[in-house]
Amino acid sequence: MKQVQTIQSEDHLQPRIAEVIKQVERVMVGKRETIQLCLVALLCRGHVLLEDVPGVGKTMLVKALAKSVGCRFRRIQFTPDLLPSDVTGFSIYNQKTHQFEFRPGPVMSHVVLADEINRTSPKTQSALLEALEEGSVTVDGDTYELEQPFFVMATQNPIEYEGTFPLPEAQLDRFLLKLSLGYPSAVEEAEVLARIRHYHPIEDVTEAISRKELLELQRDVRQVHVDDSVADYIVEVVQATRTPDEVYLGASPRGSIALFRTAQAWAFIQGRTYVIPDDVKKLTPLTLGHRIILNSEARLSGFHVEGLLKRILSRVPVPVLPQESKG
Repeated sequence: MKQVQTIQSEDHLQPRIAEVIKQVERVMVGKRETIQLCLVALLCRGHVLLEDVPGVGKTMLVKALAKSVGCRFRRIQFTPDLLPSDVTGFSIYNQKTHQFEFRPGPVMSHVVLADEINRTSPKTQSALLEALEEGSVTVDGDTYELEQPFFVMATQNPIEYEGTFPLPEAQLDRFLLKLSLGYPSAVEEAEVLARIRHYHPIEDVTEAISRKELLELQRDVRQVHVDDSVADYIVEVVQATRTPDEVYLGASPRGSIALFRTAQAWAFIQGRTYVIPDDVKKLTPLTLGHRIILNSEARLSGFHVEGLLKRILSRVPVPVLPQESKG
């Protein structure tokens, strides 16, 4: 069977980002766009909700990403009996010093995999809220800042709902992007088997950029130019999610910020110093889809958020960038 070509042309990509992608693609076959979108979230200092069935490589993706950017990786397996302190950490009394000492939990790492987040109780889920939004955790009244970079990829199974606790809207809104990996093609799956024949390719993944370089890239992303007309376009798209009859709850201003920041990061990864309307169009379903709630009548009639966003994007006028804004 013909081998799949996973390392595509990288001429247009930001050079240091291209090196990271090359390392992650040692493990992930045929998932370049998903890798880029995860890097978008990482560069924006945001987080990803990955909804997909077991066994498609979610853990390997985040593990390879952590290794390629020189970051510590921790995994939290969410279960119904998991306690908030199992996530954030706890204070323990030291009999020698007669003082309480803080023992950090697994969330206090650089890259965290929150596996099957919808299998734990709402109380434990909420323990992540402060970390996701504020970059800190509070234990016994003391607040501890999380070391940067801090990136969470949470996973959930979209098929099995028995014994799960769906994420509330407030927590969904904390995730910058909602992604899905999907099954590989037959050619890609054959390539996966070829790569694991003798050992797992995760062992070959090396550090492409240092943690310090990653922090520099996060700062560089903020300098990507967004023309006023594109910013207005983002606002119009988000505003348009709040008015349709099918919508119970539209995207919040946090959705506008998410779309603005992810467009900057996507343009940066593509090697551009400016955002174009196509960037906004591409990222709208991924940044706004999980922030919109349809009313019961729309859901019962089989209407989907994807269709709503497609309709909105077809109706909101697309700005034409002046030539100077591309400089």
